[in-house]
Amino acid sequence: MKKAFLVSTLICALVLITIPSCTFKLNGASTQGLKTINIGYFENDAPLVVATLSQDFTEALKARIRSQTSLSIVRTEECDAIMTGSITGYSIAPVSIQATNATTAPIASASALTITVQVKYTVNSKDADKKNSFEQSFSESENFTGDPASQQTKLLPDIIQKLTDDIFNKAFANW
Repeated sequence: MKKAFLVSTLICALVLITIPSCTFKLNGASTQGLKTINIGYFENDAPLVVATLSQDFTEALKARIRSQTSLSIVRTEECDAIMTGSITGYSIAPVSIQATNATTAPIASASALTITVQVKYTVNSKDADKKNSFEQSFSESENFTGDPASQQTKLLPDIIQKLTDDIFNKAFANW
């Protein structure tokens, strides 16, 4: 009985001693070896253009990196990492069709707004893992009903949030 008590006490003591040396990353972001990043302006090269989309997307991406990492965002090429890209797609397409009477054509009962972004992420730092560099296209969409112009104001922040999550996870979460 005394042996079991001593063993359990010893195990508890070892656990308590080792816990302070452990580190946890709750957001999953790994910026090891990086201190600075240059995030370029994401031009809107999509066939359909929304006036504020480039600015809104670029600022949302910067805000995500500022809030989830300790990286400093700089405007110089002399930095540890560079993220550039462009908005390459903005489209609205029907996702379900509503039947009408025999004399009229069917109409879309629901549509999807899809935004595609091309991103190039380059790690320059000799202290960081350069294999985390990538060039990839990211695409997200939201379904809606009704007039696209009236829905756009509600849909854009949600799609931008999804895109910035995807890009952030690819660059920093390494999942």
